Amino acid sequence: MTRFSFPNTPSSSGTDPRKVSKRHSRKHIQLKPQGPFSDGVLVGNTLYLSGRIGLDECNRIPADIDTEARNVMESVRAVLQKAGMQMDDLVYVQVFCPDVSLWERFNAIYGSYFSGQLPARAFVGSGKLLFDAHFEVQAIAVRES
Repeated sequence: MTRFSFPNTPSSSGTDPRKVSKRHSRKHIQLKPQGPFSDGVLVGNTLYLSGRIGLDECNRIPADIDTEARNVMESVRAVLQKAGMQMDDLVYVQVFCPDVSLWERFNAIYGSYFSGQLPARAFVGSGKLLFDAHFEVQAIAVRES
């Protein structure tokens, strides 16, 4: 059973969780500088992707919902590729969407990005997203050793 502890407190095993991550080297994945965060962080064989939104080449949310959904999935793919991974390496995806009635439209596009087993996923009704985006995707990928 995995135990979780709050930051800045020792875990029940007596191991300080702040020191555990120092055992692994971290590689920060950055497509282009956008703010004080990494697009992804690779720790060992695991890639943690920051929230991705479906901006177009002018850094705007497209008017077409399907185009925005494709853009967000292409953004996820771009971060994965920069880390030497592919879509089928995703093990968990979390989608935030202020309008859950868009679930079916998003699913139609989302499903087309996978050829193997689908990752575990949550589709979460959210408040307003940055740039009035309709979708924000966070994910975790694991590269087979």
